[in-house]
Amino acid sequence: MKRNPTAEVLLTLALFQSLACQKQIVKPVKPLKPPEQQTETRALPANRPPDLKLAIDGAVDQIGKTISYDASYQKIEYPNGDVPIETGVCSDVIVRAFRKSGIDLQKDLHEDMKDNFSLYPTRWGLKGTDANIDHRRVPNLQIYFSRKGKSLSTEGSSETFLPGDIITWDLGGGADHVGMVVNVWYRPAQRYLIVHNIGAGTRMEDVLFAWKITGHYRYF
Repeated sequence: MKRNPTAEVLLTLALFQSLACQKQIVKPVKPLKPPEQQTETRALPANRPPDLKLAIDGAVDQIGKTISYDASYQKIEYPNGDVPIETGVCSDVIVRAFRKSGIDLQKDLHEDMKDNFSLYPTRWGLKGTDANIDHRRVPNLQIYFSRKGKSLSTEGSSETFLPGDIITWDLGGGADHVGMVVNVWYRPAQRYLIVHNIGAGTRMEDVLFAWKITGHYRYF
């Protein structure tokens, strides 16, 4: 069969462009946590309760397991109910971490909200409690922690925020967020890292001052 040099050149260019386009759309995968050479896991003070380490370890353990974010309403068991570990929202990071220390925020918050419903936010138009979702809403967690006397100042430098502390933020546009300070020191910024899920699964990142801090709680 007679060769057609022009057709061969066009085919080669088309193949090259196709591969080039494929290469352009490949996006780098964001790391789940900073490189080990930039971090240092620090021992907790000897006078802190054992439950603190259990909760922190429970948060860190979710990294690589919770790989997505799903804010849809889901029916779950009660007590100790949960959505699949592969997904969840920011508050699920906290709920799961606390359960490692034997604390079921789903149950505890539900019971407190049932007895003190008027003290909790009404922004969702609820007329009663809902054990499927109440503990998964950041404003409810804020009220619950405050009612338990766990609230601290939101002001201060990095040293003010210690491992195990729960931090809430205002992301803007009416969006709330929550995460946990863990005992992993980030050398470049000279502060502890945060474990949270803001959309791409549970990660450990330097985001303490990334948004406006609206709540600071020390439960343990």
